[in-house]
Amino acid sequence: MRRLAAAQLTNSIGDGAFYVTSALYFTRVVGLSATQVGLGLTIGWAVGFLTGVPLGHLADRRGPRTTAIMLAVATAAAISLLLFVRSFAPFVAAICLYTSAQCGLTAARQALLAGLVSPQLRTKSRAIIQAAVNGGIAVGAGLGGLALYFDTASAYLAIFAMDAATFLVCALILRPLPEVPPAPGTGPKLAVLRDRPYALLSLLNTIMLLHVPLITLATPLWIVQHTDAPRWMVSAILLVNTVSVVLFQVRVARRVTSLRTATRSMRRAGLMLLVSCAAFALSALGTSAWVCAAILLAAALIQAYGEMMQSAGAWEISFALAPPDKHGQYQGLFGNGLAVARVIAPLLLTTLIVAWGIPGWLVLGGIFLITGAVIGPAVRWAERTRQASAEPSLAPCPA
Repeated sequence: MRRLAAAQLTNSIGDGAFYVTSALYFTRVVGLSATQVGLGLTIGWAVGFLTGVPLGHLADRRGPRTTAIMLAVATAAAISLLLFVRSFAPFVAAICLYTSAQCGLTAARQALLAGLVSPQLRTKSRAIIQAAVNGGIAVGAGLGGLALYFDTASAYLAIFAMDAATFLVCALILRPLPEVPPAPGTGPKLAVLRDRPYALLSLLNTIMLLHVPLITLATPLWIVQHTDAPRWMVSAILLVNTVSVVLFQVRVARRVTSLRTATRSMRRAGLMLLVSCAAFALSALGTSAWVCAAILLAAALIQAYGEMMQSAGAWEISFALAPPDKHGQYQGLFGNGLAVARVIAPLLLTTLIVAWGIPGWLVLGGIFLITGAVIGPAVRWAERTRQASAEPSLAPCPA
């Protein structure tokens, strides 16, 4: 468990630095326009999502530890390629390799966790890893901030080289772990694509995951364009979110121990995200900069709590409803919903939040509330399909 957390802590430092510096690196160093960068990243994350399930299936067949190590090295190679691209086509090719390796790595690590940790401890273990990830991203963002301060090609190149190195260190940390025995090749190769209840749950979870780009993309634009709050509130809100997850994610996840508690957590997450959206909308009505700042901080705290409840419920659902021999491909579909959220978020969230304003916040909050409520019936549907498929095997064999 500690080694799994250490591996993700290491490469999350590189991820944090990448997230902070990538846009300026691609425009200032590579020489691309902002439109080209946005299009390339959208194509990349779409390709990454499509390759997540096949790479997860590879983890089921070849072993998740071996696959995770291979994909960590592939991610390092993709980042290294970005150091040399100077035009749009090579940029898209390298980004597609990067996102595919990242999405496959997510599926393989989830399968490795499922194979090495008992079912009763998987959600708690995942919460510990998530706390480590957020801490690593915070450290990486600080390092990336140094590159932004110097704002030179050498500084950006050093950050990208460090990012590649963190994934190589991640592979070294994973190497001593025992391999999970590959599952026998029974049933359809990509069974998750035929599992309609699980696919529906993956879709619903993807909608809930819009809260991630909400904080990193839409909220900064909202603060700058629609409120009188000081601009440093953008960093303050991101800091509140990161610190909250590091300190309280494990505590929130302790309450989720079954599918019943998981659906309850998702339902409450939808409610909390609705309340946070309403609070963010009210910040535009603040009478002074400090009133706006106080409302924004309250909204950020509520959003962080909703995020933690959503994460804990999603982990329990994704593990509990996946067949024991197919965790790789199932996590490849469910766990990479964030890639889809990143694809649809720029257009959807900027339209709702930046263009529509307060009504858009309320519409988005309503989407979170309804989605959280629908997850309960979807989980019960998934449970019924699994019970029905298991019943024939319980019948006595004819003489």
